Amino acid sequence: MLNIFITSPEKREGKTFITAGLAATMQSLGYSTSVYKPIQTSGIEINGFMQSPDLTFIKTTDPYINTHFSYLYKENAEPLIASEAENDPIDIDLINNEYKRILASSECLITDGDSGLLTPLTHNIQNVDLIKRLDAPLLIITTPSENCINNTLMTLFSAHERKINIRGVIINNIKPNCPKTLLNSIPRIIEEYSNTKVLGLVPAMQEKFSPEGLITSVLNGIDIESVFDVKIEKLDIS
Repeated sequence: MLNIFITSPEKREGKTFITAGLAATMQSLGYSTSVYKPIQTSGIEINGFMQSPDLTFIKTTDPYINTHFSYLYKENAEPLIASEAENDPIDIDLINNEYKRILASSECLITDGDSGLLTPLTHNIQNVDLIKRLDAPLLIITTPSENCINNTLMTLFSAHERKINIRGVIINNIKPNCPKTLLNSIPRIIEEYSNTKVLGLVPAMQEKFSPEGLITSVLNGIDIESVFDVKIEKLDIS
């Protein structure tokens, strides 16, 4: 079973973009792939039905990817605040049971977390507690900015403190005008200060892109064998 939990230090780091790219890539390599979004805030109501914008986006990359969620809130807020506003409290046992069910029925499971590690989900449980409960390896998505190193290291230290299995870090949305000194320094400092590998450098993609282009970007920019801790024969071109 190939399994990963994806998070990011802040919103708008492109976490769901990387989730979609990894899922589409693994599906294209012949793995039956599922994406589980335990909690989705900022849900969109269309014709009286609530939809998860993140899972809808993932389906556009490959309609055969299985997608699941447990909680879908319309409120644009952190999970605890959204659950209180809509009077629908988050049950970690329910998420754990659903996660195990999807895990058992998939060859590859990617769990897309909502918000950062220390974000409260209930009055005594944070996102990091959920990851620990699920016992899922962690992949952290960050973007090159002046706060990138600080925010990424804080996330890594929080995960290390809870003894979570950290697979690595992916630096996403690298724009053409990103200073080379910054781009060269970020991976080196993250690895030096956290003993965690940077497993990918992904350039920013155009607003309109094809699923094939997304898969190519993932294959060219990410060490997916290290992400999933598996040897993939189809990638062996030697």
